[in-house]
Amino acid sequence: MNILLIDIGNTRIKWGLAEDGSWLRQGWALTAQPAELGKALTALPLPDRILIANVAGASAQTKVAAVLPATAQPACWLISAAQQCGVRSSYVDPAALGPDRWAALIGAWHLTGSACVVVNAGTTMTVDALNGEGVFLGGCIVPGAALMRDALARDTANLAHRAGAFSYFPDNTGDAIFSGTVNALSGAVAQVVQYLQQSSGTAPRVLLSGGDASLIEARINGTVTVVDNLVLEGLLQIAQQAD
Repeated sequence: MNILLIDIGNTRIKWGLAEDGSWLRQGWALTAQPAELGKALTALPLPDRILIANVAGASAQTKVAAVLPATAQPACWLISAAQQCGVRSSYVDPAALGPDRWAALIGAWHLTGSACVVVNAGTTMTVDALNGEGVFLGGCIVPGAALMRDALARDTANLAHRAGAFSYFPDNTGDAIFSGTVNALSGAVAQVVQYLQQSSGTAPRVLLSGGDASLIEARINGTVTVVDNLVLEGLLQIAQQAD
């Protein structure tokens, strides 16, 4: 059985076609250009089922739905649950959790089966704690790297966009902005790692995904594993459970 999995983010739409649990193809398109997604999908074998996680709003959902291939079953749009695929949610309203975060947690649990901090560094960065019993304890959301720099450029007089590189002790404004952004992102991860370690008694792994993963990978202490398309991995587990 062929299953098409789609992760609609604020910036990019990632997709993957899987058959019997193995990936056949993966790719992405800009969220602002759903027609490009449609072109890519026309070159694929017709899927038997489609499962989608969408955090880009109703307009994006409508536009993506218009370019989906026809299938015997209508496309399923993921809603986060209280319990699924071995993961239990501690969110006050489980359905209010972003479906991308929920799918990533399920993907992380499938890959590790142990306590871990699940990080998706994209337009925003989410940092979620999963304990050794598969319970999602909670997490935080912070602006991503581009949003941080955009806020400085927009809301200050002298911190317009400029080139910069990471430095422990920046000696120019460009490096200071870039380094501050990296430190803020990696610091958010470090805090959640510390909280989870204090509550569990063991150092958790960090699973890192998203377009800005490379910015912070080297700045996170502990065992860090970069997983491309972690949301798609979780969607695949959910789709297989539903078979």
